Amino acid sequence: MRWVGTAVTVVGLVLAAGGCTQSDPGPSAGGAAPRAVAVTSTEDGCDLSADSAPAGTLTFTVSNEGAEVTEFYVLDETGGQVLGEVENVGPGLSRDLVVALEEGTYTASCKPGMAGEGVSSVFTVEAGSD
Repeated sequence: MRWVGTAVTVVGLVLAAGGCTQSDPGPSAGGAAPRAVAVTSTEDGCDLSADSAPAGTLTFTVSNEGAEVTEFYVLDETGGQVLGEVENVGPGLSRDLVVALEEGTYTASCKPGMAGEGVSSVFTVEAGSD
């Protein structure tokens, strides 16, 4: 009878482990544009992997390849209102900024050394839905 208890334990562990696997949903339907933008900040640059994305929730992954702490901002078109930011991204580190953006034109800006005006570029959010 001892083997019955062992068999029940093994089956239970197998079933529990099956619930712990990661499933990959695969590519999104319709070949939608990615909602992730890689940002590389250096002492004198702020390079985005894309200059546009569909409206909705976007993830900006900010990687600091410079020698000083940096910040990254998404601002309205005039640069007057901060819509999202990540601060204190140390050299060699990365942080994510997740922000919901509607269709429109925005300013993406890195601020190496957390001083001055920083390095900015135009980022366009196109029609889309989340």
